[in-house]
Amino acid sequence: VQLVESGGGSVQPGGSLRLSCAASGYASSTKCMGWFRQAPGKDREGVATIDYGGRTTYADPVKGRFTISHDNQRTIYLQMNSLQPEDTAMYYCAAGANAAVHGRSLLEQRWWNDWGQGTQVTVS
Repeated sequence: VQLVESGGGSVQPGGSLRLSCAASGYASSTKCMGWFRQAPGKDREGVATIDYGGRTTYADPVKGRFTISHDNQRTIYLQMNSLQPEDTAMYYCAAGANAAVHGRSLLEQRWWNDWGQGTQVTVS
């Protein structure tokens, strides 16, 4: 199982970035994938999730600014608009969520098994 993120970088406040995550090694399409982030000195926090049916969940700080999407069940994206300095973090792709967990509970990292290496987003 491998998750590979790309698309991070440095932008000025108000700018945009688009992150991608490609999943490989799964026997079948993963049911749910998500994005998490971790800023220096802080815990990893959920950003957004998307399930097989396209249902999405967003953390309150990113609602209205970030959009998660997928073009199949092995690649997801995170369109980030109106970026602010507080969005600066390492962003991680996640998959392999506990199938019994749904909705906003999926924003908790404890329910996920598979993680990418992360891509840095810096807003300054």
